[in-house]
Amino acid sequence: MSDEQALVPVERIEAVIHVFRGERVMLDSDLAQLYEVETKVLVRSVRRHAERFPADFMFQLTNEEFDRLRCQFGTSYTRGGRRYLPYVFTEHGVAMLSSVLNSPRAIEVNIEIMRAFVRLRNAAASSEALSRRVDVLEQQYDRQFELVFDAIDRLTAPPPLQPEKRKLGFREDQAVYGRER
Repeated sequence: MSDEQALVPVERIEAVIHVFRGERVMLDSDLAQLYEVETKVLVRSVRRHAERFPADFMFQLTNEEFDRLRCQFGTSYTRGGRRYLPYVFTEHGVAMLSSVLNSPRAIEVNIEIMRAFVRLRNAAASSEALSRRVDVLEQQYDRQFELVFDAIDRLTAPPPLQPEKRKLGFREDQAVYGRER
C-alpha cells in the first residue's frame, strides 16, 4: 500500500510516538484510537494475554511520567479522565497487539505503525551517520584552520622588541674634528 492508500497516514502515527525511558513508545489510548476500539477494550485484551507483553514490550507510566505527558499536551485528566496510569507499547509490543486484537483493521494499522517505526529508525540512523561525517569534517578542517589561524596570528602580531642597534654612517653631531666636545 502506498502512503496515499494507507489506512492511517504515517505522519499521524509518527505524531503519537513518544519517547519514555529511552524507548519509542505509543500510548494505549492513541493505539485504541488508531485501531478504532475503546482504550479499556485494548487494555482488557492485553491483560488477558499478559504473558505476550514482557517489560520490554509494554510498561505502565509512572505518576511523574504521566504528569510530564499531561504538561506536554496541556490537558487535564481530573474530571472524567483516566482512572489509571496509561500503558505504553514499544515497537515489539505494538507488533504483538495485532495478534491479541485479531481484527483486519488491527492488522492493517499495525503494518502502518511498523512502517512508521522503521521510518523513524532510518531517520535516526541517517542523522547519526550525518553527525559522524560532520565530526570528521570538523576535525579535518579544524587542523587546516588551525594552520590558517596560526599564520594570521603571526602576520598580525606586533614585531618583537629588538635591542636598539647602532646606526652606521656619519652623524654630524657626533663628529669630532680636533676639538673636544
